[in-house]
Amino acid sequence: MKTSILTLSLLLIISCSPKQEVYEDAFCITNVTTIDAQSGQQEGMTVIVKDNRILKVAKAESFNLASSNQIIDGTGKFLIPGLWDAHVHFAYIEELAPSMFDLFLAYGITSVRDTGGKLDFVKKWKNRAVAAPKDAPRVMIAGPLLDGTPNVYDGSDASKPPLSLGANGVDEAIALVDRFDSVGVDLIKAYEMLTPEQFTAVTQRAREKGLKVTGHVPLSMDVSSASNAGLNSMEHMRNLEMSCASNWEELLEKRKKMLFDGKNEVGGILRSNIHAAQRSEAVDNYDEETANSVLSVLAANETWQIPTIALSTGSLNRHFAREDFTESFRYLPATVEENWNEGSSRLSQMTIPESRLKHPQWMMKMVKKVNDAEIDIMAGTDCPIFYLTPGLSLHEELAVLVKAGLTPMDALEAATLNPARYFNMENELGLIGEGYLADLVLLNANPLEDINNTKQISAVVKDGKLRARADLDQLFQKLAAQ
Repeated sequence: MKTSILTLSLLLIISCSPKQEVYEDAFCITNVTTIDAQSGQQEGMTVIVKDNRILKVAKAESFNLASSNQIIDGTGKFLIPGLWDAHVHFAYIEELAPSMFDLFLAYGITSVRDTGGKLDFVKKWKNRAVAAPKDAPRVMIAGPLLDGTPNVYDGSDASKPPLSLGANGVDEAIALVDRFDSVGVDLIKAYEMLTPEQFTAVTQRAREKGLKVTGHVPLSMDVSSASNAGLNSMEHMRNLEMSCASNWEELLEKRKKMLFDGKNEVGGILRSNIHAAQRSEAVDNYDEETANSVLSVLAANETWQIPTIALSTGSLNRHFAREDFTESFRYLPATVEENWNEGSSRLSQMTIPESRLKHPQWMMKMVKKVNDAEIDIMAGTDCPIFYLTPGLSLHEELAVLVKAGLTPMDALEAATLNPARYFNMENELGLIGEGYLADLVLLNANPLEDINNTKQISAVVKDGKLRARADLDQLFQKLAAQ
């Protein structure tokens, strides 16, 4: 009788115990703090990844995971969506391109937006990323810069590799949009030597093709006119300082004359001469009312901004002189490493004239003003230009955005959800939600307390493939040995 009662009691206990959950071919990040731009910071969460998707996200106590599951203890750690670098160039240093996939993944960058390069070259890297989504960042491409004449990136010297194609009229500009679209670009990048007529034709044709147009405001146009003509996003906030000056109309007329007089010059030299002649004057004549008017146009037209603030303020913040950057050069191909060590060392010893710091200082103030005007911002770096190591440069961009006045959450949104929104992928990327693509970064410290904690990477998940810290270290070792 006693034995029967004991057996019955045990059966009742077992039947009342919650069933342990087993997730085959999956991994579970338990008791982690999740952070994304929609849900904010949520402590004590468990995230289950199966195949290439997030299967479940809920409070840790709602799970009863069997010990047979692959479990990653997230106690004291922070999970964010995979990061984007929304302005990169695979074709700027072609020798470096084969290392860029590993560099991006090792630094937690799971998606990139290539904003200009030879069509066959950048298409090759996009195709490779599509073929191996677990071992490469997602790659979105613009193809070559679509420029006017004389075009800027014409291959005339090492600092101006052949990244662009110049159109000799409206019809040629339209034909280039058609050509780029036919090979599957994700957006169009318009450039500074386009005429207003060419620029308007490019934005109209791109809209017909369902493509966004990003780029630099043509030197023959002001920012408001370019935005009204259909520019979806601006890189580097280029030429914004000229449109925010009290004498912007006078500056525009002078630029048009310089363009006409220099039509037979090398494009890169002409563009540089115009900026050198006007940028400082524009900053000196900055007018708050004019700036507010321009920003209201950008906000109304939803013309996004990609400030590349780490690049624009490099001479002010001097990333190239810091040990974390110079140490990262050893992950570059030997000839690139040597060139970058020599160049950054030489630049570090130079005194930058105060006159050349006016524009970087203006940029630092203007980024916050743009953000306060509720104009969407994406984080991009222009790497590998100006000694910006692919991958590490995105973390620098986030840090400088915060230094300029954005909150850490603003900066994270600019590198996660906003790029997904830009490409109409916000329903499957950029957040930590059930059904979302599993692009994630596990951090050892809270980026909302210090944005530099985005560099404290414990693991990276790309398309559902988990790379623990040891795996990331192996990527770095492989890069260092090349």
